[in-house]
Amino acid sequence: MAAARPVPLRGLHRAGALRGLTPEEARRAREARGRPDPPRQALSERARERRVPVSRLGRLASFGGLAVGLGVGTLAQAARAKLSGEGNPRGAGSPLDSSPLLSEANAERIVATLCRVRGAALKLGQMLSIQDASFLSPQLQRIFERVRQSADFMPRWQTTQVLAEELGPGWREKMAAFEETPFAAASIGQVHLGVLRDGTEVAVKIQYPGIAQSIRSDVDNLLSLLKMSVALPEGLFADKSLQVLQRELEWECDYRREADCARTFRQLLRDDPFFSVPRVVEELTASRVLSMELGSGVPLDRCRDLPQDLRDQICANLLRLCLRELFEFRFMQTDPNWANFLYDAERHRVTLLDFGASRSFDKEFTDHYIEVIRAAADGDRPKVLQKSRDLKFLTGFETKAFESAHVEAVMILGEAFSGGQPFDFGGQGTARRVQALLPVMLRHRLAPPPEQTYSLHRKMAGAFLACARLGGRVPCRRLFEELYARYWDPPSNGGDPPQMAGTPPQPQGTPGQAGGPPP
Repeated sequence: MAAARPVPLRGLHRAGALRGLTPEEARRAREARGRPDPPRQALSERARERRVPVSRLGRLASFGGLAVGLGVGTLAQAARAKLSGEGNPRGAGSPLDSSPLLSEANAERIVATLCRVRGAALKLGQMLSIQDASFLSPQLQRIFERVRQSADFMPRWQTTQVLAEELGPGWREKMAAFEETPFAAASIGQVHLGVLRDGTEVAVKIQYPGIAQSIRSDVDNLLSLLKMSVALPEGLFADKSLQVLQRELEWECDYRREADCARTFRQLLRDDPFFSVPRVVEELTASRVLSMELGSGVPLDRCRDLPQDLRDQICANLLRLCLRELFEFRFMQTDPNWANFLYDAERHRVTLLDFGASRSFDKEFTDHYIEVIRAAADGDRPKVLQKSRDLKFLTGFETKAFESAHVEAVMILGEAFSGGQPFDFGGQGTARRVQALLPVMLRHRLAPPPEQTYSLHRKMAGAFLACARLGGRVPCRRLFEELYARYWDPPSNGGDPPQMAGTPPQPQGTPGQAGGPPP
């Protein structure tokens, strides 16, 4: 397995001096603390230093420029194809595979615009990058994979401006060193390496200026662009989907809220043998700056060459965590981005990151949801249908065709929990089989899914896809049976009050109980 490229320490500002730490100095400092040089994330070579467009007009111009550019590029590509006699041979795969809209030039326009404006548009692109191959054409996969890896980063003057506004003009005095070039950049902010006075290395996440204020207009612009480019089916309820995305992005822009969520998870998982959560650094955390102890390891998508038994263990623990989050904690980190799970081979542990999209689930919802899984695992189709109505997935007035497709999709997804043997995620065509049912469900759906399921299904789909990419073989049935027994017969008082969506659990109970311990 290739380790992540270490973060370069050139340009690292130190208190009392302007020169940077040399790699040798950094190595000696780590050896003095008994720590080897850990594997780290590194900024994509495609990432560029670009100012974040802050004003609504500036962001609108970026979206408008993309729309015009796509139109011109599509016409040019179509004209070239017409003159050269190229076309999509009958039966040669998805029509999107040769769509002029997805030409290489237009792909570059999409990537460049999303990576420049960041915010809601980039977040959606990153979500779409974590999809099974059967859901996206190869062109779309390449586009969104580049979007996921290539977010641009702020120039130094914007970075220091945010730090000064949030932490005060003397923010540098709180650290022994600070790397001015980020080692990661995403949709909402970028992450820098810092060193505390006691030598502790920290990850300092800094929010892009104007992102929080631009969410609503970005979502509106994105919806307009989608409707102009693609005929969206009514059963997709795209407006509702983007409203949920908007709300979640507003949560993610509140770094104090994320710090609370991180503290909660750190406490909930304090005794877990496989997962760990870094400590929040209070003195370097504010509304737009979040600092946590630096985690080490490589993202899950770089673990594919590990031995089979190690991949099986990673996947089993991922599923175990998802089940605990939903049915024990009723509080879940819902962003399945590979980079949010760092595997450290030396410690055989995974560090969890990025808690901005964490949310809670009320007990009425989880009471019904666990029974949907139970029914699917037992092959009980009538119960799947009834519990889906209880969950408000169905109104009770759907066509028989829709009900049949819905139940079949649930049964397919429930196959992982139905057998006594470890489920081989790498050898299943689950996503392809569910995809075949989507046209019927999108054509006949009468109401959008429950609001709580958007983020839940994103996380579960991401976990299933990670297991498939790693080729994991997981004893899903055993994991579910153990949790199901604890859910209905908890060790002690597990009847905590329902929580508002998006808030950390109340400080009550102990790990293994639904409410969780104090943050």
